[in-house]
Parts: sequence; structure tokens; C-alpha cells
Amino acid sequence: MRRKFQFSIGEFYHLYNRGTDKRIIFNQSNDYNRFLALLYICNSANPVDISKHFSEGRSFAEIFDIERGEQITDIGAYCLIPNHFHLLIREKQENGISLFMKKLLTGYSMYYNKKYERSGSLFENNFKATHANTDRYLKYLLSYIHLNPVKLIDPNWKENGITDKAKTRQYLDKYKYSSYLNYVTDNNKNMDILNKSVFPEYFENFKEFENFIDEWLESEASEGRSFAVAFHGEKG
Repeated sequence: MRRKFQFSIGEFYHLYNRGTDKRIIFNQSNDYNRFLALLYICNSANPVDISKHFSEGRSFAEIFDIERGEQITDIGAYCLIPNHFHLLIREKQENGISLFMKKLLTGYSMYYNKKYERSGSLFENNFKATHANTDRYLKYLLSYIHLNPVKLIDPNWKENGITDKAKTRQYLDKYKYSSYLNYVTDNNKNMDILNKSVFPEYFENFKEFENFIDEWLESEASEGRSFAVAFHGEKG
């Protein structure tokens, strides 16, 4: 399906996709780490020799020391869960998002198919995208994206509300595959994936962001769900 808009320089977008037939696309911690590493090295105007980067014995942490050159997008938030991912991105140069996503999804699909001895498309068609063209929607996405892992421990929280707020916060504080920790602490090894400086400064400090998340957890679940459907018809 063709999008109803074109990506424009300086604009913000929510990008997301899931495995074909809703299949799991992250089976192990190494799969998550490979995707995170690709978020970093594929965000470059230079050609990326993915096989070289991962065949030279580098550790996951050392991938982030690679000099990648000029970035073609700005990433403000991300979240990976077993069968899909979410990204909050700003178009930095013409065709930057399209080029970045092509590198990212091709690189990860090649890795996954080789590792698990499969062939064919790993993801559903083209990646999905919505235009975050209002402050209200852009700020909402920071909660929507970062709260996605909650359904892994409380599948019906959006319909029934949070059953254990303390447990939920503890889970988010330990979840390694989203940028949540980048918003509540400045000590996170994946910080280089993000460029938060070009996104609106909605929160003056870490505590303000934590309070913002708490408000969403405490609010009526139906309100948040209605908000999501109204903007982009998302269900998860």
C-alpha cells in the first residue's frame, strides 16, 4: 500500500513493522543486539560493509566505536519486542529514511535467514510509517513506543489497566531492547544510536520523563488505546 505522504527533511515519523505471518523475529539476545548494532552502523551516508563489521571479531560494544560518517536520519526512540519493532525518526537528508530502512531491514533479514536456515521475506511488506506532525502526537509516541514491552508481562494492560505498577516499572527499568533507559539515565551503552538533541525537549530532566510514563500507566487504558487508534489505527 502506498503511503499518503512523502518523507520530508526535518519532519518526524513513527516507523514500525513486524515479522511476516506475525512470526518471531528476535529469538535470542544476539538477535536483538544485531538489530541494535545495525541501527547504529546503517545510519550512515557511506556504504556499509555489514559482513566486514561483524566478521572481524568485534564485540557488541565495540560496534559502537566504528566511525560511520555522516548520519542520514536522527533516531529519537526505539523499541524491539519479539515479533516487531518501533522507531521514532527524523528525516535528516533527502531519501535518508528510505535508504536507512533498506540497509537496516536487508542487513537484518540476511543475518536472520542465514542463522535460522530460512529463505524469503522476514518482514511484512514495506515498513509502516505515520507522520508525527503535531507536538501532542510526537510526545504521545514517546510513551507509546517505550511502553510496548509492558504487554510481554501484562498482555491486557491496555484494556484492563496495570495490575502491578511497581512490577511494571521494575520491568521497564531492566528491559534492554528499547531506548527507555536513555530517557531515565545517562548511563546506557546504546546511547550512540540516538540523537535526542534535534527532538523537542519535552522533559527537563529524567524525573519529568519518569513522571510522564507514570501518568500513562495510571491513566485509563481505554483513553490511551483510543488515542492510538485515532492517530494511526495501531493495535500494539
